[in-house]
Amino acid sequence: MQKITKLILVVFAGLVLFGGCQSKDLQLQIDGNVGELLNKFAPVEVTADISFLPENEKQALMKLIQASQYMEEIFLRQVWEKNPEYKKALARRSDELGRDAYQYFLISFGLWDRLDEHEAPFISDMEKPAGAGYYPVDISKGEFEAYVEKYPEQKESLSSLFTIVQRKGDALIAVDYSTAFETWLQPAAELLRDAAKLTKNESLKKFLETRATAFMTNDYRESDMAWMDLDSPVEITIGPYETYEDKLFGFKAAFESFVTVTDPEESKKLARFKEQLPAMERNLPIPDKMKNLNRGSESPIRVVDEVFTAGDTKAGVQTIAFNLPNDEVVREQKGSKKVLLRNVIAAKYEKILKPIAETLVDASQVQYVTSDAFTNEVLFHELSHGLGPGKITIDGRETEVRLELKELYSALEEAKADIMGVYNIHYMIKKGFFPKEMKKQIAITYLAGLFRGIRFGIGEAHGKGNAFQLNYMLEKGAIKYDEASGIFLINFATFENWVRELVQDICILQATGDYAGTKAQFDKYVVLTDVISTNLAKLEHIPVDIRPQYTLAEQLLTGTN
Repeated sequence: MQKITKLILVVFAGLVLFGGCQSKDLQLQIDGNVGELLNKFAPVEVTADISFLPENEKQALMKLIQASQYMEEIFLRQVWEKNPEYKKALARRSDELGRDAYQYFLISFGLWDRLDEHEAPFISDMEKPAGAGYYPVDISKGEFEAYVEKYPEQKESLSSLFTIVQRKGDALIAVDYSTAFETWLQPAAELLRDAAKLTKNESLKKFLETRATAFMTNDYRESDMAWMDLDSPVEITIGPYETYEDKLFGFKAAFESFVTVTDPEESKKLARFKEQLPAMERNLPIPDKMKNLNRGSESPIRVVDEVFTAGDTKAGVQTIAFNLPNDEVVREQKGSKKVLLRNVIAAKYEKILKPIAETLVDASQVQYVTSDAFTNEVLFHELSHGLGPGKITIDGRETEVRLELKELYSALEEAKADIMGVYNIHYMIKKGFFPKEMKKQIAITYLAGLFRGIRFGIGEAHGKGNAFQLNYMLEKGAIKYDEASGIFLINFATFENWVRELVQDICILQATGDYAGTKAQFDKYVVLTDVISTNLAKLEHIPVDIRPQYTLAEQLLTGTN
């Protein structure tokens, strides 16, 4: 990202420190062009039709939104423990620069620009800690690894998804989330139990009760199992899930929430694909010993409309679909659930993906970009997260891909899901699930989608994964760039072959837990070349992402619905 001059404004404010009562003067250094950063996110109303819900379910929905607001507070501290101080100081600002900085702080959940390759600060000059708020700010990878090698009995707890790491003298200690975030988890759990009493849906009731218990016990497996069985007009996904924020190792799960209402008819239309998951696994272009042939294939698919989100998923670029849970034990037994956020997908197609294609794709091919292809690309991306290597064996040692690839895992997994999604659509075309015309539609939509993702910043997992794919495909000639016209196009003659090759390359890296090999590939392909940078500049008139305005949630909370 182009460096911009900072306007230094110094403000002194007495603030209450996180975790204590001491006040101190807080110095704010605000980027003078923060308004331009804010304008990269287009405000979009996100709402849903809940007229079909009985009053008790609407009341339950309101309780779930209230519980989700506590996930905001937890994630804010997971990003950096001092974030609450800065949020309070910025909220007091009444000048335009201060107001813009506050709004961008809310988008970024902190002082750092999530669209910047290096997550540069737009407030202060402090670099973002690689371990976010999960580890001591000054800890290094080398120190952590040396410590767990010296004290192997602590490795499991220190590396756990659900602990933060603190210093105690010369020692490192693991503190359970249930203890570290009790202030917010306790009331959130009470609200989940309140919602459980209101709903008449037994599957929702069970999930809410077990997830409330998990908030207190730090054991999420039973409630993950219950979430897999959740089938309700009102659905919620709430708790610690993704590990993107932990760039030190990718070990720690961030709190988030999706409050949604389902469309059962659309969900049924897509349910046929989950039955094909075992066949898709068998069809992967890798040796059978690398395939995950015993993974559960229950894998429900939900089409939902978003009502409210909170925490990790709300930071920076907005989620359009997700595939959870990430617990490999749950996946082995039940598979994973794929959730498509229909109203968010529609907004991003119209405001972002379609304009990108019209700007960068050859005129003879842009006709193939369709909303249907985009929706199916999103669906098969999520389906593909549940395929391929998960639990693996390295030198006789049972482990997981996530643990072996550490901070590189998330980006490689996103790249895998993208390209494997295209590969699996090709397979579904051959099996007659899609018409042959879909092959061109998915290719061009995929091409436009790569630029959409790279704009998130190559310091972020999705942006990094998209840069990897685009540079790989350009090198192989599957995607071509006409320097004279400055336009991209798909080489339909070779595209399918290189899709297969990239799926194979990524799956082998995962199956062998090859950290060094993954890093070498990223060093080669995760770069902003002159060609990519030049064409990203052509997209300045197009929003990078949306900024949801949750009107329905506000109405429910204020009683104006």
